[in-house]
Amino acid sequence: MKKYTMICAALCAALMFTGCKSSESAYKQAYLKAKQQEELQQKQEAEAQAQVVQEQENNVVAPLEEKPVTQTQVVDNADNVPVRQETVSVVTGSGLKNFSVVVGSFSLKANAEGLQQTLNNQGYNAQVVVNNQVSPAMYRVVATTFDTKGEAAASRNALQEKYPGAWLLYAK
Repeated sequence: MKKYTMICAALCAALMFTGCKSSESAYKQAYLKAKQQEELQQKQEAEAQAQVVQEQENNVVAPLEEKPVTQTQVVDNADNVPVRQETVSVVTGSGLKNFSVVVGSFSLKANAEGLQQTLNNQGYNAQVVVNNQVSPAMYRVVATTFDTKGEAAASRNALQEKYPGAWLLYAK
């Protein structure tokens, strides 16, 4: 009986060691599957890049529209102060020079005249102008007006403390 027990124990041990051993085919299958996924991903990336290149080649740029020099008006911008160019008409005031400092824009004339009165009380020669080219018409309140851009820029800088958002207007 001892002999049979030893044979059974040896047989069980042999089965245990062979049963726990991982098969190489499982590792090989996992490797091949990962390799296929990697190749598929590379192929998709290549297709995406090819599509981007094709789209870039298909983009059409509109041609530049050339205008004669007589239709282009250049406003001096040497000091990098932005200037808005508008066609305006004087509603109340003595008239505009080349560059003006606008401190308010209103769609209602009464509001513009109220700010004009406030500026006049502070010692400015304020004016109200209207831009009819936009809808609705905008009433601009001009605090000061000058012949040169430099003077207008200095005035705008001083007015911006009290009226943030003040800007320069070049009246056409």
